[in-house]
Amino acid sequence: MSQPPNGSAPPDPDTPAPAALSAVPTQPAPPGPATAPARPAAPLLPGPSHGSGPGPSHGSGPDPGGVPPRRTALAEGVERLRAAAVTEPGRLRALGALLALLVVAFGTVTAWQAAERTAAAGDVLHRSQPLSSEAAGIYRSLAAANTAASTGFLAGGQETKDSRDRYEQGIRTAADSLVTAAANSEPGSASAATVADLNRLLPRYKGLVERARVYNRQGYPVGGAYLRYANDLMQEDMLPAAEALYTSENGRLSDDYADAKRPPWAALVLGLLALAALAWAQYRTYRRTHRVLNRGLVAATAATAAALLWLVVGHGVARSQLSASHDHGVRSLTVLHEARLASLKARGNENLTLVARGAETVTVGGEREDAYDAEYRTEMAALGADLAEARRLADDAAGERPVAAAAGDAARWRERHRAARAEDENGNYRQALEKVIGGRGATAESFDGVDTALATALAHEEREFARAAGAGLDALAGLPQGAGTLAALGAAGAVLGIGRRLSEYR
Repeated sequence: MSQPPNGSAPPDPDTPAPAALSAVPTQPAPPGPATAPARPAAPLLPGPSHGSGPGPSHGSGPDPGGVPPRRTALAEGVERLRAAAVTEPGRLRALGALLALLVVAFGTVTAWQAAERTAAAGDVLHRSQPLSSEAAGIYRSLAAANTAASTGFLAGGQETKDSRDRYEQGIRTAADSLVTAAANSEPGSASAATVADLNRLLPRYKGLVERARVYNRQGYPVGGAYLRYANDLMQEDMLPAAEALYTSENGRLSDDYADAKRPPWAALVLGLLALAALAWAQYRTYRRTHRVLNRGLVAATAATAAALLWLVVGHGVARSQLSASHDHGVRSLTVLHEARLASLKARGNENLTLVARGAETVTVGGEREDAYDAEYRTEMAALGADLAEARRLADDAAGERPVAAAAGDAARWRERHRAARAEDENGNYRQALEKVIGGRGATAESFDGVDTALATALAHEEREFARAAGAGLDALAGLPQGAGTLAALGAAGAVLGIGRRLSEYR
């Protein structure tokens, strides 16, 4: 029997020996003071390695205790919506939101498009057409001043006060109209450039006319040359510029007409969609509840239908009246303006025929003719065509009478002009002059009759235009505000009607 190590007590025979904890032998403690026996190392258990291996990594996957991870608020909200959408209350809420959105979209687009067309119709009545007439007035005033200048020149030292006043009036009217046109022209536009050119040329023209008048009173033949220079400046530079301004303003008027008469397709389509959706919602409600009417949906349908009907009728009436204002107003005004300008240019060329005394000639049909007399015949032919067109466009007796009177004066004017030309060609200059600028029976009387009759016809057509265009603008009055109000009422009715159905599930 072996002895226990030095310094240790002998084992108690009544105490059982401890079981072996490990098959691995341990080294005995070195000799020294008594110590507790060493604890054997825990064996390594098989399992997934930390952060690697086929098992789940640390910090991911389900908790080993079986608690699932917490879902986000968005995911929970989507899940609730998905669950609610398959229930009847959920479907009703979605339907109410869709109906309200359609009705509000219809009202918004209707108000927007109606406001655009109302603004365009207002521009036609208060801006574009007045500016177009103003541009025509500039052309007419310049031509009238040129005609009066030649008439006064023919009178020589016996220039009448009426002739001088007509010249001054034409110049003043043209200058005032140019100021108005400049104020209404967009900076940098072609119209603004044209107005600037006319403002630059007008003082130059006046200077040439004054020189012609001074030399003519002194009996110098050079006065006629200055008057021809002034006429050339007017015919070649100023009147073409005024015509370009008139054409530009007419183009703006046409654009405003197009904007005012354009159909509001977007609003019409949305209105029909909203009505169809409301009708389907009521049919769906009837199929599920066997109730014929839902008050809220009926009110929404009525408000939407009223807005759509207002849009269709209002725009239709406005379009009709604006078309009438164009066909029986603007077209007639355009033809009458052209007729009046043709008569003014014809009168100016008639006077210049006597001023030039054959100094200006052109070849017509192989023969040399007086250039101004050839221009007179061209303008008189244009006057006749314009008067025939104006008479065709006149839609009432008040518009036709002055045009017929102008045509009669134009016919007498041609006869008197032929008589004056015959005197001039026979060398009877004084007699020819008397037949042109004299009193009763002169061509001046016929010209005044044409001009007065055309002024009367223009005033009548201006009133007709204002009446028709004003009626078109009135047809759109209140539509933007009314459409918005009805759309709000319709959306509220749709929400209340669906809400009444929802209350049955509570």
